[in-house]
Amino acid sequence: MRRRPIPRRVGSDERLTVVQHLDELRHRIIVSLVALIVAFAGLYAVHRPLLRFLAEPLPNNQDLITLGVSEGFFTVLKVVTACAIIVALPVWLYQAYAFVIPAVAEQPRRRMLLTVGGIAALFLLGAGFGYFLVLPVALKWLQSFNDNLFLSQLRASEYYGFVTTFTLSSGLMFEIPVAMMGLARLGVVQATTYVRQWRVAVVLIAVLAALLPGGDPMSMILLMVPQLALYMLGIWLAKRFGQPAPWARDAWTEAGSGDAAEPPTTPG
Repeated sequence: MRRRPIPRRVGSDERLTVVQHLDELRHRIIVSLVALIVAFAGLYAVHRPLLRFLAEPLPNNQDLITLGVSEGFFTVLKVVTACAIIVALPVWLYQAYAFVIPAVAEQPRRRMLLTVGGIAALFLLGAGFGYFLVLPVALKWLQSFNDNLFLSQLRASEYYGFVTTFTLSSGLMFEIPVAMMGLARLGVVQATTYVRQWRVAVVLIAVLAALLPGGDPMSMILLMVPQLALYMLGIWLAKRFGQPAPWARDAWTEAGSGDAAEPPTTPG
């Protein structure tokens, strides 16, 4: 039997066996791994300019040091791997989305492409926001803290780990609207719940901003402001694309127009 090279889209009206579901999952994992390998190979080919680019936010062009014979080599591998994950993550998010959502409702191709574009755009926007706007502020504050007491020498592996972790976390935080829409699309959380629990959301956003590697007050504020706006976007997406809870879905499907792919919109 000839196996398909890429995973196909599964309609919501299709009934797959456990083996078929596992086969679908396997193909999507393979695509995700290929995306990571391609990103790693491409970034390793330009790892010197990549390292110089990641060092640009350092104030006063500060030099980085290594403390071992093999530390430089392994630092390059770690940086390239982390950046490859950042580059490949939109593909991973799409593969996860495409595997889960068709089990809930049929997705028109146009809506699927818009969702994929939105996932990738939000992640890249978040990574860029964290790297270009928040990271320089965090580095300046952290290095100037009690600078009269310490002689600061930055270790290359620790600095690059800090930068890549911060950038990746910032990009993931910008995926909050997508996560909110996904939960609403699955019927797990309703848009009205997001509206009622906005105070809890503000606290959680503040906690997430504090847990990022920067941790200084200014970078926390810079991260929280767009997150609050993105939370409002998530509420709108949940209202626009959400579905009723699974236990209430049969009622509106039978009483409605008969099109199970388009749930009734929530007023307001």
